[in-house]
Amino acid sequence: MKERIMCEGIAAELEGIDLGDKRLNKRSQKLIEALAANSETSINSACDGWGDTIAAYRFFDNRAVDPDEILKPHIEATKRRMREHPLVLVLQDTTEADYTLHPPDDARCLNTEDRFGLYDHTHLAATPDGLSLGVVGVEYFDRAAESLGAAQERRNLPIEEKESFRWLQGYRLASQLARDCPETHVVSVADREADIYDIFVESAKSSESVDFIIRAKVVRSTPERDADSGPAVYRKVRDEVSASELRATRTLELRSTPKRKARKAELEVRAIQVTVKPPHARSHLPSVTYNVVLVDEVNGPADGTDVSWLLITTLPIDRVEDILRVVDYYVARWTIEVFFRVFKTGCRVEEIQLEKLSRLKNCLAFYKIIAWRIMYLTYMNRECPSLPCDAVFDDCEWMSVWRVVTKKELPETPPTLSEFMALLTRLGGYNNRAKELPPGPQPIWVGIRRMTDFAIAWLEFGPGVQTTCV
Repeated sequence: MKERIMCEGIAAELEGIDLGDKRLNKRSQKLIEALAANSETSINSACDGWGDTIAAYRFFDNRAVDPDEILKPHIEATKRRMREHPLVLVLQDTTEADYTLHPPDDARCLNTEDRFGLYDHTHLAATPDGLSLGVVGVEYFDRAAESLGAAQERRNLPIEEKESFRWLQGYRLASQLARDCPETHVVSVADREADIYDIFVESAKSSESVDFIIRAKVVRSTPERDADSGPAVYRKVRDEVSASELRATRTLELRSTPKRKARKAELEVRAIQVTVKPPHARSHLPSVTYNVVLVDEVNGPADGTDVSWLLITTLPIDRVEDILRVVDYYVARWTIEVFFRVFKTGCRVEEIQLEKLSRLKNCLAFYKIIAWRIMYLTYMNRECPSLPCDAVFDDCEWMSVWRVVTKKELPETPPTLSEFMALLTRLGGYNNRAKELPPGPQPIWVGIRRMTDFAIAWLEFGPGVQTTCV
């Protein structure tokens, strides 16, 4: 019964899953429904009894189960959603999953010998206005204790043997998605770690490359000038664009982070095309040409949090609206930061205790989909408030919440999504005061967890249910 009411639509993300056994396929859908309905609790608490708990652990331990196979139907569903949009951003970023307090038996290091866990590199498809369409790729890596402190030695390794290779693979993934969704303009977006020369070379030489936006990290220079007539002269890219004319201004609402308070930033934007030379150690590579957009905050707080972004892109910068579009697409990268917060804090994935990394990765694949679903509901509430709530939630869900929160009789027609989410998020601690922003993911996932219990009771004891007293 429980699976009938858990997070409507989540099981559909695994439709068509093929783990080589019909029983495993069925178990995967039942398991994701249970975990989605209880995303803040342990696996034991999420499962319906000891039998289901044992079945869940056996599922994670089954050799036929693989995180890539778990995610495959969700990725296909994400592609279908991508095809409905003219432009989609493929965001990639890395976060830590820290299991130091309860490491799996085969866990390795993070950045020090006494910290254990995984680095989680995720690729998320999203629209420029923040609608998360789904996870399109995940890669995990860790470090052997003996490799720590050997960054200098790793610099001379082939790109395929470096940790930074994941960023090139992410760019290639975006290119593949563009081929799979030919009517959708795909743009790869990444932060400073993705500033590796190999991406620029690959983009320049490939006829099937996708556009990208990467925030610069490496100090790069233009090719040498007048090398035959005197001393070699070259210039730093940032200096070149800083000296160019002001192209636009923009006011940006900066969200709060652990390092800064939320504030309104006044920005100056410049943009030019540059040709850059390869790194000294890789002088055999060709020079590449791309566009750069420099975003600098005016009269910032001067506390180390001032905005200063040098954005590398293949998108056009001919018109002011083109330049500002690059800035907006980069700002949309915040969507994956929110995704990680929901994944780690909302779903509490760092509290999972499993004996083997293989089991842990299988479990994390489910929570990737669950975190996406929570973000999707958050967006729907903000952007489609007039949608009838029964388009998203089952009758037993919205009716039970309505009765518990309002203490009133059911309305003749289902409330709007906005009206219902106001009730649901009250269960999650959101006060819904007049000047408050719309609820974020946290009160939504807490509300969903409590809603599940109410919906179960509604199906068992609600109106129209025939009960027999003995």
